[in-house]
Amino acid sequence: MRLTITPEAEQQLGQMRRENDRYLLLWYDIDDCGCGVNGLPTIRFVREKKPNYSQMENDGIPTFIDSQQAVFFADEMILGVHKGVFRLSSKEGILNPFIPSQNLLQA
Repeated sequence: MRLTITPEAEQQLGQMRRENDRYLLLWYDIDDCGCGVNGLPTIRFVREKKPNYSQMENDGIPTFIDSQQAVFFADEMILGVHKGVFRLSSKEGILNPFIPSQNLLQA
């Protein structure tokens, strides 16, 4: 799997990143969505790599994905910024059009 981060998104991530935020994690948020298959692909900073994380190809921030959740993501994705919020997309379409900055900082 590969994540391309646009220059604008990389700049915004760099401004938000705290000292202990070592990695970017792609994860499938199922909180308050009803069940395990209803959710939303999103991103957040994490401080440590867990055993179930797989590294993604990426030229910028070291990025991981939960191996069990990889099925909910495309093989090649782009993280960009649109109207001040992050957007996760692929050539197949938009995976999440609205990822607020505060989501990246949640533990």
